[in-house]
Amino acid sequence: MKNSLLNLIALLLPLVFLTGQEKQQPPKGGTPKNFSLPEKETIAFDNGLELVLIPYGSIPKANIQVSVKTGNIHEGPDQIWLSDLMADLMEEGSTSRTARQIADEMAGMGGNLNIGVGAHHTTLSASVLYEFAPDAIEVLADVLRQPSWPEGELDRLKGDMKRNLAVQLSRPRSQAYRDFMASIYPDHAYGRVFPTEEMIDSYTVADIQAFYEAQVGARRTTVYVAGNFDAEAVREAVRNALADWREGPEEFYPVAEAAPAEVVKIIDRPGAPQSTIYYGLPVPDPSQEDFLALDVTNSILGGSFASRITSNIREDKGYTYSPTSIYDTNYKTALWYERADVTTEHTGASIAEIKKEISRLQEEPPTPEELEGIINYESGIFVLQNSSPSGIIGQLVFLDTHELDESFLENKVANMHAVTPEKIMELTRKYIRPENMTLIVVGDKAKVESQLQETVELPLKQ
Repeated sequence: MKNSLLNLIALLLPLVFLTGQEKQQPPKGGTPKNFSLPEKETIAFDNGLELVLIPYGSIPKANIQVSVKTGNIHEGPDQIWLSDLMADLMEEGSTSRTARQIADEMAGMGGNLNIGVGAHHTTLSASVLYEFAPDAIEVLADVLRQPSWPEGELDRLKGDMKRNLAVQLSRPRSQAYRDFMASIYPDHAYGRVFPTEEMIDSYTVADIQAFYEAQVGARRTTVYVAGNFDAEAVREAVRNALADWREGPEEFYPVAEAAPAEVVKIIDRPGAPQSTIYYGLPVPDPSQEDFLALDVTNSILGGSFASRITSNIREDKGYTYSPTSIYDTNYKTALWYERADVTTEHTGASIAEIKKEISRLQEEPPTPEELEGIINYESGIFVLQNSSPSGIIGQLVFLDTHELDESFLENKVANMHAVTPEKIMELTRKYIRPENMTLIVVGDKAKVESQLQETVELPLKQ
């Protein structure tokens, strides 16, 4: 155990050390090993519900996650954040328990109930002392199956949501992300990031109930239990609480079509001392062959602290403090983009340097030493992601969302180490093409417009 820990620490040591302008390679770490999923049991019920049991670790706690395959992806153009409001109202209690009663029960089990919504899932989760896993499942199932939908709480929840919306839209990153996604996915829920206040005001309990009835049911639901627990008691608890639940709708995610047109747009923020940049394009999703190697490419280009773009515009030029590139994955679609907050006077220069680093990687492969360092870093991060019950559940949800075989996880480390420098160069040429990128800049238009006109080829969108 001690040697394994030392090897992992070595893998995750910073990839570069600065000595003046020189960079030194870190000490060589241990050889990363392939990941093996813990032994698990999957039980399918007649109504379509699945139960996945993953005994793991020695800590006397059970992590429970009820994952329903619905979320923002199923919202229509006039329903943005309706699924979030549904989750907020579910937290107010069931027909047999008030929110206070639920909180007290869960606290007595050493945990609490969390309900969250993402693009693809609505999740009810709890981490409780191992002996209380069956009791916690009964509470989560009660909230999921029999929400009370208290109308008297709706105005308060909508007020909270509007305040959250106002805070988010006051931030340059949120503004840039909103327009970036809307430009690439104009006809899909992925491109509808924020509602209007008027939209939130219009939502009724009837709207929430209709969304719930249309999108939630056993066939879209998987119950994950990981950690320490009595397997037979958990199986019985799920059987009693959810085996007779209505089937509901079949699993279905609408596939997004990325818009082909490239966009350059400035969101004016007069007097802003810095500009927020989102600069990217669609790339292969996790179900496609090039995904894993392109993920390594992203880490070299801008997705890690030792990446080339970070070294250029942060360490060398000082244009920004925290640039990063992101490989943003969704169902059957994905995006690569560079995000950075740069000084206003260096907005154009920052974009020029990003393009320069992309061009350099298109024309010249990384050295074997650089590639090995990045892959060792990514391998170590992957190990950490799978070192807890909640992390393992997260990986299984990822596989399920993207319809991937377990071999994706089990062979990931070996497949990353099979990526060659030449492959990195090839994929950068093939997929990371500045001439096809969407660029959104939030900043002082009077100061950055002329900089962009000198840097990018596409006309600015008004």
